[in-house]
Amino acid sequence: MSWLSVRTLSGNLLPLALAMALLGGSSAAGAERGSVTNLPLPRFVSMKASEGNVRRGPSLSHRIDWVYKRRNMPLQITAEHGHWRRVQDRDGAGGWVHYSLLSGVRTAIIEVDMLNLHARPDPSTPVNAQLSLGVVAEVRECQTDWCELSAGGYKGWARKGTYWGVDPKEVFD
Repeated sequence: MSWLSVRTLSGNLLPLALAMALLGGSSAAGAERGSVTNLPLPRFVSMKASEGNVRRGPSLSHRIDWVYKRRNMPLQITAEHGHWRRVQDRDGAGGWVHYSLLSGVRTAIIEVDMLNLHARPDPSTPVNAQLSLGVVAEVRECQTDWCELSAGGYKGWARKGTYWGVDPKEVFD
């Protein structure tokens, strides 16, 4: 787990716990919906597998452009076709991935170094932990401006805009 670097105020690193539930975010009226799942598009998911082929089109006959090699990495689904989902990562790169490689567990990748996780969604509350740039954290809940994140056995609240994997207007619990 070298990619997970968590500095806490009190202790050891613990493995990330995975919740196996789809978290539905708020969507605007009339938002596009997937033709297969009827779920909102775009929407965020994560890599269930530790390795997944990214193809040029939605079938095994399409060329593999690259391979994602990071379990729990947040991805955004932008289209659906049968058992295939077109995804993109935080850099906008993507392609088609078989749905079995994806999970509804919401994660986010930290985009600032030493992101403070506060006890509550308020910057004046105590800091529970700090997350390093590039850490992948589970997203447990989102309010208007803050989300509760969990990594290495620690959890806390961080302002939106400091990680990728949540729409800025998204709210869910």
